[in-house]
This record gives sequence, structure tokens and C-alpha cells, in this order.
Amino acid sequence: MSNFEQQAARIRNQPGFIAALDQSGGSTPKALKLYGIAENTYSGEAQMMDLIHAMRTRIITSPSFGGNRVAGAILFEATMDRDIDGTPTAEFLWKNKQVVPFLKIDKGLADEANGVQLMKPMPTLDQLLAKAKGKGIFGTKERSVIKQANAEGIKAVVAQQFEVAKQVLSHGLVPIVEPEVDIHCPDKAGAEKILKAELAQQLDKLPQNQQVMLKLTLPETDNFYADLCKHPRVLKVVALSGGYSRDEANKRLAKQNGMIASFSRALTEGLTAQQSDAEFNAALDKAIESIFQASKT
Repeated sequence: MSNFEQQAARIRNQPGFIAALDQSGGSTPKALKLYGIAENTYSGEAQMMDLIHAMRTRIITSPSFGGNRVAGAILFEATMDRDIDGTPTAEFLWKNKQVVPFLKIDKGLADEANGVQLMKPMPTLDQLLAKAKGKGIFGTKERSVIKQANAEGIKAVVAQQFEVAKQVLSHGLVPIVEPEVDIHCPDKAGAEKILKAELAQQLDKLPQNQQVMLKLTLPETDNFYADLCKHPRVLKVVALSGGYSRDEANKRLAKQNGMIASFSRALTEGLTAQQSDAEFNAALDKAIESIFQASKT
């Protein structure tokens, strides 16, 4: 079996969840602040990215973090371009931890229109995908946001997501399609209903030999996405925490059969730079175990 086939099998069958370690330039100061590093203690983009890489390295190299409970990890481009203990990050994840590496590829969100935020244009996407493939990345993640139950807006979000997904598939990578429904959406259940219908329509159009992953907000109705979990064009459906606390996200996730977590902030909640390695590893172990158990349903 090739690396790619092994990794696909791991995502399909391995109990576990996907760690989202992909805070980008915009969200990094907030992530560092939660980690106990104040914004006035560093200056400039380069120093900030060094600090976030040190945080991610600490997570990835922790004995608590491994393929027995973490099936995959989503990286930011700057993390993919750096090393962990002298090995390129994606390679380290797979070889040392048996964790499947993904890459966040979107360039952020456009301004809201029709109750949604589409992805900003990605003019250099082909170059990025070629680089990612060369570095041993398995798949990608691309996020847009739905803020209102607006049929026209949601249709546009899903159409754009699948347009990008086809570009990703053409490079031999597996896209994680992420049309997030904002947890504060006034008619969240209504938005989810429109979204599910649009997703099903696009999935049905994909060629038989292609599969995507879906990253969706934890739904208002339990097992609402059960049929998408079983769709032949879907490798896996993962859930985003979307601003829910870890406890709340885990509680909701445990009620969704077939969905696994792909948490970012909910994973790193309670981890700080000031903790000793023993305290840090214990806190990370507790977080990973709770998300792992919620993903097993």
C-alpha cells in the first residue's frame, strides 16, 4: 500500500479525531494569548510565527499526542514549511506519530454578502497544492462561513467549496470541504437544512473514484448528517467546535454517530506556555482523551 492509501485507510477506519493546529496569521495573537503569551511580549510576524511553531511543536512532540487517538492534524502553511526536531513537520507527523497531515489552504474570508462569507480568491493555489503534495501532505482544508439561512448565499458557498475541492483533487490530495454554520446564526437549523441539500447535490455529481471530507458545525438535530457520513463520495465527516466550549462540543459530538472531531481552540483549551512539561502533557492528555471518547460514537 502507498503512503496515500495507508493514510486514507487510517482516516476512514482509525478511531480518533483530527487536531486542527492551523491558526493563521490573523488568529495567531489570540491563540498565543490563550496559551499565556501576551501580545506585548513579542514583535513582528516572524517572532510571532516562531512562538506559535514552538507551541505546535510542544503539542506534536508530547507523549500524549499520537496516532492511537489523533488520526490527523491540520497545519498552517508556515508550519508545513518548518521542521520538528530536524524533520519537515508533515513527515514528522506521519513517520514519528502515525498522524495524517493536512494543510489549511484558504486565504481567509471575503466580506459578508447574502448572509455568508465566501473564501477570498486563491490565485496561487496550484503552486501551493503542488508544494503540499511534494511535502507529503494528504489533504487540505478550506473554510467559508454561513451566518444566515439564506438559500442563495448557501448555494454560492457550497458551489465555491466544490470548485476548490475539484482543484485539490486534481493534485491527488483529499479536500476537507468546510462550510461552517455560525453557531449564532438566528435560524441555525434552517441553514443546516439548506446546506445539507446543497452538499448532497454536489456530492452526487463527483466522479465515482473521488472522495472528499466534510467539516461541519455540530448540528441542532442529532445525527442530522448521518446520510452524508454514509455517502460513497465522502471519506469522513468531521465536526468543528465553532466556539462551543470543549465540554459542550464533546457533549454534542457524542450524539452524532459517525462524525469525529476536528477541534482547534477546544483542543488547546487550558494549555499554557507556563506549565511544566508534566503539567502540559497531563492537560493535553485529558483534552485528547475527552475528544477521542466523544469521537468514538
